Amino acid sequence: MPAMGESRQELLAWLNGLLQLNITKVEQCGTGAALCQLYDSIFLDIPMSRVKFNVNTEYAYIQNFKILQNCFTKHGIDRTVPVESLVKCKMQDNLEFLQWSKRFWDQYFPGHEYDAVARRKGAGAPAGGAHITVAPTAAITAGTSRTSTSGTSTTRKTGATPVTRTGGARVGSGGSGGYGGASAALLKQENEQLKEAIADLEKERDFYFSKLRDIELLLQTAVEQDPALEEDENGLVKNIQTILYSTEEGFEIPDVDANGEAEGEEPETF
Repeated sequence: MPAMGESRQELLAWLNGLLQLNITKVEQCGTGAALCQLYDSIFLDIPMSRVKFNVNTEYAYIQNFKILQNCFTKHGIDRTVPVESLVKCKMQDNLEFLQWSKRFWDQYFPGHEYDAVARRKGAGAPAGGAHITVAPTAAITAGTSRTSTSGTSTTRKTGATPVTRTGGARVGSGGSGGYGGASAALLKQENEQLKEAIADLEKERDFYFSKLRDIELLLQTAVEQDPALEEDENGLVKNIQTILYSTEEGFEIPDVDANGEAEGEEPETF
């Protein structure tokens, strides 16, 4: 018979200590961010720069859980991630999954040093490189054996090598030319981060637009079946339509021509 899982207070104390967070409720694990970093503490290969902590939309939570699901698939973890239940941020669902994750961590954590704050910054291992000591008894099935430079045989999970820091560009030995190279590398990194942020915003926009469109279609179907619904100025259908089609003050809907382009807008040329 399996042992009873830890209490909520015990789990939160352990999770906050491991990840250097200040989570006050188990329900907060429903964002997926802390769970992603929990498994990163084991495998060290989750792209933490893509994990969003300060978010409050279900769409953003789902994106975090996609990262977690990729981790489960990559490492052959035979456990379904109940995303639809977890993102609702209900206590019981998140408690059960966190208890299971704690048992998994107890079994497979290799015993290495883990700088949670540095990993959240996307900077890889701390400056100077954290020395990773892997306990032989904590090896995971999919791991591979390697021999350290000191001659001591250790077992490390494939992909568990600390991620190289992306923020530190290599400065060349050519004097002032090295500084220019570092600046260019930093600008390139910032550009990639902005592109990723734009892509996330566009996905979120499309996600909510799709929901609004579904609501609009449901209303249209209801009105077609019972036209009287639209005639009731104080009815539910009319109120929902008012919300759907309202715009901010000063906003003007552009006129669109037969080709689907706004009037006065020059066509793009490539």
